[in-house]
Amino acid sequence: MATVPLLSDDDLDPRAKAVFDDIRATRGTDFVNNFWRALAHQPEVLEATWGRLKQVMGPGALDPLTKEMIYVAVSVANGCSYCIHSHTASARAKGMTAQMQGELLAVIGMAHETNGLVTALQVPVDEEFQA
Repeated sequence: MATVPLLSDDDLDPRAKAVFDDIRATRGTDFVNNFWRALAHQPEVLEATWGRLKQVMGPGALDPLTKEMIYVAVSVANGCSYCIHSHTASARAKGMTAQMQGELLAVIGMAHETNGLVTALQVPVDEEFQA
């Protein structure tokens, strides 16, 4: 259950409405998800978050599918069910196959396991790995 009401389009202030319009235009859809509807209570936070997300997830050296798969991995690490679901859906829309998802989950699981072991053992970082 959300800790704030999810705002409908009719309840938006002008700043939030402008962000929703940009979300729709950028994504080429009429759908605005619940994350943005919850953030719409704070238009300044909504604007800043959408602007940063657009920048980070936009065109760059990494392709859009890779960015979504990284987002899924971080969401798993942080235990964010909402983000796992939304970014898995986005990754699928960008071409993630069932086989790719299976490998992604295997990598996430392996990273959790080895991260836990190296943390518990307090293994020092090899000199060769130091940047």
